[in-house]
Amino acid sequence: MNGGHQRGPDGHWYDDAAGPLVRPYAMTGGRTRPGTAVAALDLIALVLAEPGAADDPALEPEHNALLALCRDEPLSVAELAADADLPVGVVRVLLGDLLTLGSVRVSTPVPPAQLPDERILREVINGLRAL
Repeated sequence: MNGGHQRGPDGHWYDDAAGPLVRPYAMTGGRTRPGTAVAALDLIALVLAEPGAADDPALEPEHNALLALCRDEPLSVAELAADADLPVGVVRVLLGDLLTLGSVRVSTPVPPAQLPDERILREVINGLRAL
């Protein structure tokens, strides 16, 4: 036994506390980055499953788990990683696959540099008050 890991009688690796282990690189096929839309998959990007996206037997179970999590409401990449109990890097790769298939929609927040200036907002408020 090395570091709490042991091989079970069926040949699968087990962790004493966590149960069966699947290495992250096995879930992503060795990929460390999503194929497309790398910038769109930051931690606060919101992900929503497309209305027609259903569990696909051709997809890995982790893909289907992510689809199930964001089917009813948009969740951030960070929330998906936490809810699926997967590393963020793995979730980004899996979401990249789902984006390529058209199974999810990703909304990125407006960068602070593109938000209106506070001075402009104050002028709008003052103009509304003057009405």
